[in-house]
Amino acid sequence: MAAVPNESRRGHVGPDSGDRLSGASVFAGSAMMLSGPLSILMGASGIAEDNLFAASQYAYRFDLTAWGWIHIVVGLALVIAGLGVVGNKSWGRGAGAAVAGISLITQFMFVPYYPLWAIPVMTIDLLIIFALTRIHIDTDGVR
Repeated sequence: MAAVPNESRRGHVGPDSGDRLSGASVFAGSAMMLSGPLSILMGASGIAEDNLFAASQYAYRFDLTAWGWIHIVVGLALVIAGLGVVGNKSWGRGAGAAVAGISLITQFMFVPYYPLWAIPVMTIDLLIIFALTRIHIDTDGVR
């Protein structure tokens, strides 16, 4: 018994299902391309050893230059993954979710240094992960 390939995946909408992006993918890619440059700017501020950050005794205490480079690397990865998502590349969604997860962890570790920055970015990272990992299936077969 032979299966008809087009009929078995008719309601599935994903990166291989066509050239249109879902609204969640557009949101996630846009949010990554917003969060990435902001992380790069935060990293530049850390590398410049600005007096913006201060934390007392903390288990994840790094030198501000180290935090600056961490933010720059994560920011660049967010921008690249965001371009992959918006460009509907096959690696974009997986890379985007992974980089947003790494950003979430680093922002959690950065909370004592600058909570007014880290908590909203953590929220954006969670929304990005949700948007990239959800599965959308149309029941009527129309995309």
